Amino acid sequence: MIACQIILIKFFKKIYFSSKNYNKSLETKTPQQLYYNPNPFLLSIITSYKNQSFKINNIDPNIFWLKDKIKETDQIHNFFWLNLIDRKTDRRKLKKIIYIWMTRNSKYKKKIWETSSLSARIISWILNVDIILDNSTFDFRKNFLDCIIRQTNHLKKNIRFEKDPTKKIEILTAIMLTGLVFKEYKENYDIGIKQLEILIKDFFDRNGFPLSRNPNDLIFFSRYLIFCKEVIKDSQKYVPEFLDDIISKNLNCIHHIKTPDGLLPLFNGATSPSLSQIQKYLDDFKPNVKNNNLGGLYKIKHKNHFLIMDTDSPPKKKFSKSYQSGPLSFEYFLDGVKIITNSGFGNLISKKAEFLSRLTACQSTLNINDTSITKFERNKMINKVFGTSIQNSFKSFDFFSKDENNISGCSASNNGYEKKFGCVHKREIYLDKKNNYLKGIDHIFKAKDGYPIRYAFRFHINPELSVVKTMSGNSALIQISKNKSLIFTVSNENLDIEKSIFFGKKKIIDSTCITISGNLVNKNRTFNWEIRKNI
Repeated sequence: MIACQIILIKFFKKIYFSSKNYNKSLETKTPQQLYYNPNPFLLSIITSYKNQSFKINNIDPNIFWLKDKIKETDQIHNFFWLNLIDRKTDRRKLKKIIYIWMTRNSKYKKKIWETSSLSARIISWILNVDIILDNSTFDFRKNFLDCIIRQTNHLKKNIRFEKDPTKKIEILTAIMLTGLVFKEYKENYDIGIKQLEILIKDFFDRNGFPLSRNPNDLIFFSRYLIFCKEVIKDSQKYVPEFLDDIISKNLNCIHHIKTPDGLLPLFNGATSPSLSQIQKYLDDFKPNVKNNNLGGLYKIKHKNHFLIMDTDSPPKKKFSKSYQSGPLSFEYFLDGVKIITNSGFGNLISKKAEFLSRLTACQSTLNINDTSITKFERNKMINKVFGTSIQNSFKSFDFFSKDENNISGCSASNNGYEKKFGCVHKREIYLDKKNNYLKGIDHIFKAKDGYPIRYAFRFHINPELSVVKTMSGNSALIQISKNKSLIFTVSNENLDIEKSIFFGKKKIIDSTCITISGNLVNKNRTFNWEIRKNI
């Protein structure tokens, strides 16, 4: 019912947005001058890193906006490509391209005025205002500045309706920027900075990790928060203390979870985004290494070993749109090479790939009766309004860490399968420093006897590696290179090698996983496994 109401409200709002009265309400005072010209190179903090340039000198402005020429509507209308142009030779044609855009799109249009695209467009235009307005006519200058203000006013009128935190920070960044640049709209900065502080309190835990538990959100917010700080500094204004504080915490969290290959672990919606935009800030930051468990991701690091494990409960429903069903899953690196992985998040591939990547079987953890530990909302109407959020929750508990002379590791339990199957899963993972190997102990505790279950522990192997089952039946050889391999062994159990799929990049990749499976009826069971170098 609530979803229906929201859809109806959005429907009527879009009709209203296209009306003359609404577009008239967006027209306010034209800025007379700019406080300052922002440094255009700051745009590289929030745009994707690309080596190639964007040659608009080779493009006819009259056909630039033709529908059949635009493959990625949002990517071309957000004007982030301004960061790639030749600022010396492309100015003249750029004015013509923007002029044509304004004649066609200066009033509300559903896709072109979509929140993210609109916010990015305001930011891109303002950071390139020096070349856009250089030697421009009075009419072009007035129309351009009016267009920025109309779009900003639209964001201000509707920000209270935006529930997506990632879109909200885009909006607030655009609003704040207009307040820094235009004297007539300096209140926009105050509005933006006040709302940003509220957003940060609502979206981050005390350590600065997003409550969505999604590493991608951590990177996305870090980029925008650093951008806000740099723009404020560039305008010679005082940087609020809360902004400095959250950036430091964000960078500390990134250092904590950054894997040896310079990417992010594949938990809870992560797709290994590039860190290149903020690498300079990471290099200059000295991390606080006191806490090995940030965002519910516990890290074990010793010499050439690196392991990170999900030890926490799912996020709240409103923050769960990218959550994956992988409690107690882990990723393991040796000598900088990822050995055990999760399957990644398929949102960059397709809706079907995204749905499949949410399932427990796509994580390196326990699966019972081929059932995912988390149920997700399948109603299309509800998903359209709220995103693909979780329906049920569970608790992870009894977290314990150990770091002694020869042993470093942790243990935790979760009750995700308790209600349906009467089972609790406990996982212990330890690094044996003396003997230089990884050992794990998985427990299935059955509260209800007599109910048969089919268990399967899956250990997904990096798709770049190969794995074969050995003659013993209880071990597998993981080949890293021609002269280097590992042995995965499980005690008193047989294992199998299964086909799997990997979503960690922008396409589905065939992969394999080591599976320990069987049936359990009346008793608890413990599984001991280890990963050693093959000597």
